Amino acid sequence: MENAREKVIVVGCQLPEMDDFRFENSMEELVSLTDTANGEVILRVTQKRDKPDSSTYLGKGKVEELRNLIEELEVDVVIFNSELTPSQLRNLSNQLQTKIIDRTQLILDIFARRAKSREGKLQVELAQLEYLLPRLVGQGTELSRLGGGIGTRGPGETKLETDRRHIRNRINEIKNQLSVIVEHRKRYRSNRKKKNTYQIALIGYTNAGKSTLFNRLTVAASYEENKLFATLDPLTRKLVLHSGFTVLLSDTVGFIEDLPTTLVAAFRSTLEEVAEADLLLHVIDASNPDYDQHEKTVNKILKELHAEKIPQLVLYNKMDRVHNDFVPTADGKVLQISALNLADRERLKRKIEEMMIEEMVQYEVNLPSTSGKLLARLKEETILRELKFLESDETYQCKGYIFAHSPLYGEIKKQNDGDGE
Repeated sequence: MENAREKVIVVGCQLPEMDDFRFENSMEELVSLTDTANGEVILRVTQKRDKPDSSTYLGKGKVEELRNLIEELEVDVVIFNSELTPSQLRNLSNQLQTKIIDRTQLILDIFARRAKSREGKLQVELAQLEYLLPRLVGQGTELSRLGGGIGTRGPGETKLETDRRHIRNRINEIKNQLSVIVEHRKRYRSNRKKKNTYQIALIGYTNAGKSTLFNRLTVAASYEENKLFATLDPLTRKLVLHSGFTVLLSDTVGFIEDLPTTLVAAFRSTLEEVAEADLLLHVIDASNPDYDQHEKTVNKILKELHAEKIPQLVLYNKMDRVHNDFVPTADGKVLQISALNLADRERLKRKIEEMMIEEMVQYEVNLPSTSGKLLARLKEETILRELKFLESDETYQCKGYIFAHSPLYGEIKKQNDGDGE
């Protein structure tokens, strides 16, 4: 049944604070999310309200209309564009007599499909169980309608009809396992810091083109697809800049507006890669009509991660398919690129070096021709701008930029002091 696409109606409630443009884009995003979860949207149902109905989300008349449409079109799933309360979910399920899921459950389902690593799978299961726990009260016959595809995939589904105590025990078990993984990740990051490795994180709204750029820059095999949440597990690779300086580049999970709170908590450790970075490359899809809102969403999440003060280079991507009304809105350092364009990627690498130089100090050192190892380190760990071999005294004259906290800077100073004696 994995390849059979379920017939879906998507439902949205437009509230006064959301204008038509934003609402239409949020419904478009829901359709994309449904497609990513292998569902086929056959109809959209929307309603304007001052606030959602506390018991059924939509008004009574709209629920009745929806019930008739479900029967007429033989719909498998109805997906709501907001997180439903446990009572709304229960009431709608009873009245519509079909599988009901909300935006949160849909995102959890996609994450369950995408998780590859042990950590990713555990985090998804934790988020699913924490979402399900309050929704198990009083649910009986509704649970039997939760079989099939969308919204029930992944480790969480086998726990649905078990008792709450069992679920709580499993939640604690997962948290313990994750704490071990988090500690391991911390040690790994700490070792990288000790080695003074410069770390860059690719961030951005889901489907902005981060993995495409990551693959082209590092010649890696990160999962790349024109679907939401194509990348879930963080991936880190070496990136060699023009000067030879080697940095670490991390690809991260795509951000999304109103990311379910259970997921924000569950993926905190994954997103810690971002908070530890020396530079953030914020990728924005310039072909998306709602690019401005995507940019704001990412910056809001960065604040929540206490990462808003990290130097940031904004990359407006997909300029080969740029939206007609596109106008750059970011402050600070900006590049307009297409990840598929080699010249643009080379410009990006030069810009990264420029931004690094702003934080570095200049050095000049003469190395004896026998200092091959030290010279190799200068090429990899500094931005070497000038290298001359002076035949008169058989030395290499090196000029460039280095981080003042680098142990190599101490060695350069020692070398210079030795020359002066």
